[in-house]
Amino acid sequence: MIRDITLGQFYPGGSFIHRLDPRIKILATVLYIVALFVVDDFIGFAIAFAGLAIIIAVSKVPLSFILRGLKPVFLIILFTFIINMFMVKGEVLVSFWIFSITKGGLRTAVFMAVRLILLIIGSSLLTLTTKPISLTDGIEALLSPFKRFGLPAHELAMMMTIALRFIPTLIEETDKIMKAQQARGADFESGNIIRRARALVPILVPLFISAFRIAQDLAMAMEARCYGGNIKRTRMNGMKLEKRDFAASVIFLLFIAVIVAQRIIM
Repeated sequence: MIRDITLGQFYPGGSFIHRLDPRIKILATVLYIVALFVVDDFIGFAIAFAGLAIIIAVSKVPLSFILRGLKPVFLIILFTFIINMFMVKGEVLVSFWIFSITKGGLRTAVFMAVRLILLIIGSSLLTLTTKPISLTDGIEALLSPFKRFGLPAHELAMMMTIALRFIPTLIEETDKIMKAQQARGADFESGNIIRRARALVPILVPLFISAFRIAQDLAMAMEARCYGGNIKRTRMNGMKLEKRDFAASVIFLLFIAVIVAQRIIM
């Protein structure tokens, strides 16, 4: 389960999506997430799903690898589905004890579950097809206009990228700690939810210690290299929009326009 988390990981490749400018991919991801919350019918979700399927096919990232990232959040999706199914009032379809499943509740539950799945997959594609250093440069470039208002664009971009970059590292560390505890007789699978939660305590303490150690090592390494975020820095590989970036932008904007137009018409 721990190793199934794909957020923050980069899948090497040379596809059209991999070679796109990171700024285009970041903006496209944000627009796609906004579009998902605009959609409110089956046709809109079908269009959003079809567009995402095409992007996955073009990116050449294995579908099994992408879907693996849904396993850790399955319980959250299921909980959201159940809550929406029972809490929304409307025409009652099924009623038992104090619970009632309504037509509107079932519709809202399905839409919310699909929305979360598409959102997670769409967000994962950004990190799967973009190198961490490119992601940092892209975020910084998009935030740079706000520097005149005192926003530390470089520092924010660096913090966000480091957080994403170290998700796989902490996952691997958690897996090592769990295996070490299991070798000592720890049981994380049996028992009720409360017992399983208590069994996680021996994992959290060494994990926090390891996280602080990694952070300290990273800080010392950056200081040893005289790193300064607020200093005007140069880059070996500058970002420049190419024809493929403009073509991808036009195609994606048309895709978003279709989603919004469909929502307005329907």
